[in-house]
Amino acid sequence: MKKLMALLLAAVLVFSLAACAGDAPTGDSPTAEPGVSNEGPEKPDDSTEKPADSGEEIKVAFITQSLSNASQAYAWTQFQKYADEYGFTVTVFEEDYDPQNGVAAIGTCIAQGYAAICINPTDPSAIIPALMEAKEAGIIIGMYSSEIPPGNEQYRDFMCGTDDFMAGEVAAQTLMEAFPDGANVVEVGGQSGHDAQIKRHDGFVATIEGSNIKVLDSQNCEAWASEDAMAIMEDFIVAYGDDIDVVYCHWDVGATGCIEALKNAGMEDVYVIGVDGCSVGYDQVREGTQALSIGQSFSQMTQDAFTNITKILNGEDFEEVVWTALDIVTIDTIDNFPYPEW
Repeated sequence: MKKLMALLLAAVLVFSLAACAGDAPTGDSPTAEPGVSNEGPEKPDDSTEKPADSGEEIKVAFITQSLSNASQAYAWTQFQKYADEYGFTVTVFEEDYDPQNGVAAIGTCIAQGYAAICINPTDPSAIIPALMEAKEAGIIIGMYSSEIPPGNEQYRDFMCGTDDFMAGEVAAQTLMEAFPDGANVVEVGGQSGHDAQIKRHDGFVATIEGSNIKVLDSQNCEAWASEDAMAIMEDFIVAYGDDIDVVYCHWDVGATGCIEALKNAGMEDVYVIGVDGCSVGYDQVREGTQALSIGQSFSQMTQDAFTNITKILNGEDFEEVVWTALDIVTIDTIDNFPYPEW
């Protein structure tokens, strides 16, 4: 009996040892060290949201020459209108036509961690050093309704605006069609040195070159102010009188001052061209005191700028230059367009 029990215990011991041997690691299955995964490299975390969806406040600055400029005052309403749709908090800074105020505003944006700046500066050249600092700080720079001087494009991410050179071309083409036998023109330019003023002049001059359109005189304003345009027009009337057939004014509100000067001089048959497409321009076209208003959409321009900012924040491709379409508003076409909100 004792021998039988001993044999049974030995058999159980051998079975147990064999079972334990089956659980031991083999040479093909290395033992994991504490804290180290045997499942290969850790996969990237795909749960991180894109910058525009991070839930953090995305501050966007609108730096403009002055809100006394009707187009820029309206543009600011569009920044406020579309900000929530894009998840932005927007703030406006006025230069009051002093470039140093623009430089100070850019410095404030750097210090306060703004994500983006949209700027329509008084003097694009004067703000370049400040834009360089903003770019180095990682702020997105969008030129708005105005381009940076050629050769400095690396200091902005994009430009959204009207092709002001084309606006000058359209003014000239319409004029040549209206006066196939030629005409005498005086040009009342916008704010001297401003990007829009330069290009609206250059496009006009380039298009009439070699034609029978004669420019009697051209003078720019100190600011986009109707009273400046009126004073220049009064001087033109004294100098050229009834020889003036056409007035090409760089903006509709300035055309108002020109029209007033013409009325005071009893010259009511002069062909007046303006640019902007604001309510004043539409009203003057409807009244017959302005022959042409070349319109631009600040609503679309603002949405284009916000779209580009969003794409840059999200690391997506974007258009570096976005032109908004021009509206050719005459007494024959005015009913084809919605009445402007500014």
